[in-house]
Amino acid sequence: MDLYRERLWAAPWLYIATALVIPACLLVFLPINQIVGIITALVLYGGIVAMLIASSPVIEVTERELRAGRAHIGLEFVGEATGFDGEHAVLERGRLLDARAWLLIRGWVKPVVKVEVLDAEDPAPYWLISSRSPDKLVRALDEGRRRVQQRL
Repeated sequence: MDLYRERLWAAPWLYIATALVIPACLLVFLPINQIVGIITALVLYGGIVAMLIASSPVIEVTERELRAGRAHIGLEFVGEATGFDGEHAVLERGRLLDARAWLLIRGWVKPVVKVEVLDAEDPAPYWLISSRSPDKLVRALDEGRRRVQQRL
């Protein structure tokens, strides 16, 4: 059962900005062949959109683990989670960032959640995860940790 699930879709402005590949393609191919230019532009833009969608990571908290993209960690190894927004999020992604931290950050998602890692074998002291709903993610992690502790 999922306690929390979020997909970090690319921002709408990114889809609009990448649409500039269409006139660029047309500019190159129209003098050669109009149909080839149009088809190439549409296929190239479609490929870019497909890559943006396919590369959108999922953040998921289940009753047993936290998954962020391809990485996962058991909730028994998850410590305190703290959400940051605004200037605090910028500091966490910048000057306060530990080089050993595991990151799943996206530039178009400003808020982040810092998740402490309690596993002594893990070289990362914490995970820093972009989230559009940091408060919900923190609550889900707290709930999941509470459930794991009850089972132990």
